[in-house]
Amino acid sequence: MRTTQPTQQNERETFMDALRGFAILGIFIANLASFSFYNGNAKVVSPYMVDGWDYTMRFLHYMFIEGKFYSIFSLLFGWGIALQFKRGVAKGIDAFPIVRRRLFIMLLLGALHLLIWVGDIVFFYALLGFMMLPLRKLSNKTLLITGVLLILSPIALYGLKMNFPILNFPAEKLFETQRHIDTLFYDKMNQEKFMTVMHEGSWLDQLKLNIAAFFSRFGYLFYVSRISKVLGMFLIGYVIGRSDFYKNLQEHKRAVYAIIALGLIVGLTFNYFLASYMSSDKSGEYYGLQRSGWYLTIFYALGVVPLALSYVGLMMLGFQTKPGKRLLLVVAPVGKMAFTNYITHSLIGNFVFLGAGLDMMGQVGPVYFTLFGITVFIFQIIFSTIWLKFFQYGPIEWFWRSLTYKKKQPFRIIQNTTPSA
Repeated sequence: MRTTQPTQQNERETFMDALRGFAILGIFIANLASFSFYNGNAKVVSPYMVDGWDYTMRFLHYMFIEGKFYSIFSLLFGWGIALQFKRGVAKGIDAFPIVRRRLFIMLLLGALHLLIWVGDIVFFYALLGFMMLPLRKLSNKTLLITGVLLILSPIALYGLKMNFPILNFPAEKLFETQRHIDTLFYDKMNQEKFMTVMHEGSWLDQLKLNIAAFFSRFGYLFYVSRISKVLGMFLIGYVIGRSDFYKNLQEHKRAVYAIIALGLIVGLTFNYFLASYMSSDKSGEYYGLQRSGWYLTIFYALGVVPLALSYVGLMMLGFQTKPGKRLLLVVAPVGKMAFTNYITHSLIGNFVFLGAGLDMMGQVGPVYFTLFGITVFIFQIIFSTIWLKFFQYGPIEWFWRSLTYKKKQPFRIIQNTTPSA
């Protein structure tokens, strides 16, 4: 009788590891804006603030990073689930129970991560992964059309909320719940007291704030229609994985070139508008459901995903060349340990910026926190490369796999000590 076994090392898609490693860097730099509590209007005097250059760097973040790397990660998530089902079919087994249990363990790990970093995406991805499973039996064409419609749907949703504010009730209720929990932990919580706790509070205080912020986090995700955006990318990624698009890249090169061209022309145009809007600090208008907020939604929907897909296409083609493959293989170890490295980002970010750590919150601008993110990433490349010479997986990946398969997985790499002839 055949039993489900974990994916073997030689089955791993090396390109996916490289792409995931590339995405990890972009996600960390994007998250550092939140970790650092950077506020360009605060006029803070600090050796780590660079007037003018910080504004320019933040504009570049909005244009080339904001949302793009989460989109790539979402694409990879759907792609990975498709490969799990394909391997199950190849082995003559039903992979559904394993995939479902893998998502459940991911959900638990994400819940723990939310206590460390309220911007976690693991819990959210696991929830949406369960939503994707019933859709997987649809045809590739239907999945692609559905995915595109989901990615564009925030435009219509925002317009509807402008005219029917009751549609924003879930987000408002979650924000209200967060405020209520805050007052349970701290009397008369306001912005000034919140910042005091962030600067002067202990790690226990940070934990309390994160428990309350869980609700505001999901209120935000509802408000910006992140559910449809991410689920749409899951479905597109699932089609890529199920159709063996990348394995048959020679047959699809014309499609890849078209995706790159369209992504650069359309994506760069709308991302310029997106960066201009976000740099003008009109967030109040967006959250006030004003017409300019609807424009932002259009810029985001038509800019972020096309540019993200062009990044993927460029790396697909680049991986077919010796220099490109050599470069991407450098970051592949980070992608192979993506979960571990992602959690490490949260630990580093908290320690460096929160008051319970080095208390650099609000003192570091985009130029310096970008350099900081790149430096951390270089160390992660070195560490991940060395680690994977001795271990098959990152520590969190190993723990995740062991729970998924209900059996302790091989961890260390056993060197062949048999002398050669």
